[in-house]
Amino acid sequence: MANNFIQANAAVNAAAEAVGALCNSGTINIYDGTQPSTADTAVSSQTLLAVCTFGSTAFGSASAGVIMANAITKDSSANATGTASWFRVLESDGSTTVFDGSVGTSDADCIVATTSVVSAAEFSITLMTYTQPKS
Repeated sequence: MANNFIQANAAVNAAAEAVGALCNSGTINIYDGTQPSTADTAVSSQTLLAVCTFGSTAFGSASAGVIMANAITKDSSANATGTASWFRVLESDGSTTVFDGSVGTSDADCIVATTSVVSAAEFSITLMTYTQPKS
């Protein structure tokens, strides 16, 4: 039984790291409003508040299917004023969606100091994680 756990953990780690690699030099678009039901659902009435950028190696190594982002470049001039509630990660091509997640000051996929975004002000991300589902 322990051998199956090791294999399953290796599989989720490999999958998480593959997702992380898709994010290299990609962007994190921060939105207000309700997060779409899937990352394949187009953004509709939500407002793009800010855009932050991953480095050339977006995430570190996985542990138990979880990867943590390396340093993320802040948005030096936010696009709009609003309350950040979710994000969409795009590959470096700027159009291919990788995944969506929640934004908050705690207990979220993307941790920020404040969810209040002000147009033309700086906006930064404190911490971002991605968790690969195990099934």
